[in-house]
Amino acid sequence: MKQSLYLEDLQVGQIFALSAITITTEAIQTFAQQFDPQPFHLDAKLAAESFFKQLVASGWHTASITMRLMVESIPITGGLIGAGVDELRWHCPVLPGDSLSVKSEILSIRSSQKRGNQGLVRFKHTTFNQHEFAVLTFISTTVVPKRPEEDT
Repeated sequence: MKQSLYLEDLQVGQIFALSAITITTEAIQTFAQQFDPQPFHLDAKLAAESFFKQLVASGWHTASITMRLMVESIPITGGLIGAGVDELRWHCPVLPGDSLSVKSEILSIRSSQKRGNQGLVRFKHTTFNQHEFAVLTFISTTVVPKRPEEDT
């Protein structure tokens, strides 16, 4: 089990390189049926006639996979508590068989002015496919607890 990290354990420039997950046609269609039921996510024949010319994953599916990889690989004490997302961009489509991985870099760290027991960490997250093309980028602000005084 990974060590749970507190605000004091983090530093600007620190990078978390996150493990990969391969996306299947079935996963693309299952997600789309429930959350983004557009033809280019659901049906290969209809997708061939679309803007994409082939079946592609929903951008929100890609974002969800990114979140899963972040949760599995950034061991913040108490979990990844989001305070906001900025600059969310989808750079290229995710296709069946693509293997996605994530790199998260700490951009800034600051103590909370309102809550002395926590701080805010801004991360830049980049999701890559197996060809090392960025498919998704965004900046998140995460609430991170400070180490309790009895642990110092």
